[in-house]
Amino acid sequence: MNTATSPSATLRPDTPAPAPLDTAGLLARYGRPVPRYTSYPTAPHFTPEVSGETYASWLAAVPAGSAVSVYVHVPFCAELCLYCGCQTAVVHNAKPVTAYAERLEEEIARVRAHLPAQLTLTHLHFGGGTPTMLADADFARVMGALRRAFDFAPDAEIAIEIDPRTMDADKVAVLAREGFNRASLGVQDFEEKVQAAIGRRQSYADTKAVADALRAAGITAINLDLMYGLPHQTAETVTHTVEQALGLDPDRIAVFGYAHVPWMKKHQTLIPEADLPGPLERLTQAELVSDLLTGHGYRAVGLDHFARASDPMALRAEAGTLKRNFQGYTTDDAPVLLGFGASSIGALPQGYVQNVASTAQWHQAMERGGLPIARGIALTHEDRLRRAVIERLMCDLKVDLDALAAAHGVRADLFDAELAALDPLVADGLALRRGRVVEVPEAARAFTRVVCAAFDPRLQATRVQEPEKKRHAAAV
Repeated sequence: MNTATSPSATLRPDTPAPAPLDTAGLLARYGRPVPRYTSYPTAPHFTPEVSGETYASWLAAVPAGSAVSVYVHVPFCAELCLYCGCQTAVVHNAKPVTAYAERLEEEIARVRAHLPAQLTLTHLHFGGGTPTMLADADFARVMGALRRAFDFAPDAEIAIEIDPRTMDADKVAVLAREGFNRASLGVQDFEEKVQAAIGRRQSYADTKAVADALRAAGITAINLDLMYGLPHQTAETVTHTVEQALGLDPDRIAVFGYAHVPWMKKHQTLIPEADLPGPLERLTQAELVSDLLTGHGYRAVGLDHFARASDPMALRAEAGTLKRNFQGYTTDDAPVLLGFGASSIGALPQGYVQNVASTAQWHQAMERGGLPIARGIALTHEDRLRRAVIERLMCDLKVDLDALAAAHGVRADLFDAELAALDPLVADGLALRRGRVVEVPEAARAFTRVVCAAFDPRLQATRVQEPEKKRHAAAV
C-alpha cells in the first residue's frame, strides 16, 4: 500500500515522518458517499428554476470571439454493461440513432442562433453511451453542423469515447476523415471472470487491433479507461490487467472506482454485492494500480488519472493549471462548455444547465421548439469561490485559501469554520495545514473527495434532509 508523502507535505524541518495511515479505520470513518466534484455546485442541486429561456439569455451574453468547448452525448449502446452508470439505452437498429443525429443537428443550430458570431471551438468530446453507434452519415451530419456553427481552432482537440467491440476499419476511417485526434478506449478489466460478471466480453487482441488501427489512421492520442472495485477483481487480476494495458502504450489512463448504485441504476442489481471487493480491498486495488503505473513512468494526475510525463495533461498538472469538468480532468480552458443531446450538461460563466435526461422526452422537448433544458443552477459569488477551492484540491491536492480569497475579493477568514472542521482529518493524516494552505498528502490521495467535502456547505445541508447514499457513491 502506498504510504509515501510528497516533499511539500513537510510542515517544519523537525516534523517527524507521518505514521502509516490506519486505512481500515479511515474507511470506517470517512468511506461515506460524497460527490465526484466534476462541478460545484454538484448536479443534485440543479433545479427547474433554470430553464431554456434562462439558457438563451446566458448564451446571448457570451462575448464575441470567445473560445468554446462542446460535449455531444450519444445515449445508445449495442448491449448494456452491468456496471454502467451512464445515461444510455440498448438499440438494435440504426433508425433511432439516425433520428437522434437529425435532432442533434437541430439543437446545434438552435443554440448557435442565440450566440454571437466568431466563436472558436477548442475542445470537442463525444461521449455516451457508445458514440460510434452513429453511422457514417450521422457523423457527417453532426460534424457538419458543428463546423457550420463554430470556427474550429487549428489545434482543437477532437475526442471520442470508443467501445472497441463495435469498431471496424470503416469506422476508424470515418473518425479520421472527420478530424478526430484523440480516442478513449473502454477496457475496464481484461480478466474473463470479471468480464462475464459485468456483461462485457472484450479480448486484449481485439482492443489492441483497434488501438493499432487508430494510430495507423493518424488518431495517435490514445486513452484507456480502467476500473477497480468490480466483481471478482483481486490484486492479482488488477495487476494482470494493468500489465496488458501498458502493452497498448496509452498516453493517458483513467482509473475509476466502480460505483455500485443499484437504487439509481436498476441493472446493477444483477451484480451480487457478495461478489464485490470490500472497501479495504477496493483501496488496495486503487493504490496497486497507482504504484504500477507510476512505476512505469506515468504521472499521477489528480485523483484518478495517469499520463505520460510529456502529455499536455501531465504538463498542466505540473504547472498547477489543470482543469476539471463533467468529462473529468482536462486541459480545456474555454470559459463556455456547450452540451448537446439528452442529459448533457453545459457550463457558462453564469451557471450550469442540463438537458432533459430521457431520450424520448428530449425528442419531445425539441418538437415543442426552444432549448431542451430541464434544470440548472445560477452561480453565486460564493459558489464560484468554493468551486475554485474544490477544483484546486481535486487537481493539485493543494489549495492556498488566502490566495483564492484575495483573487475573489473576500476576507481571508471566510474559511475559518471549514479549517476548524478539518482538524479531525488533519489528526487522521488525510489533510495537512500550513496557515490557510490545505494539502492532501500523497498517502491520502484516495480520500481527496473527503477533504473537498469539508468546503461544500450544500452537501452538509442535504445530509440533514436525506441520506447521501441516494445521491452519491462511496468516497473511496
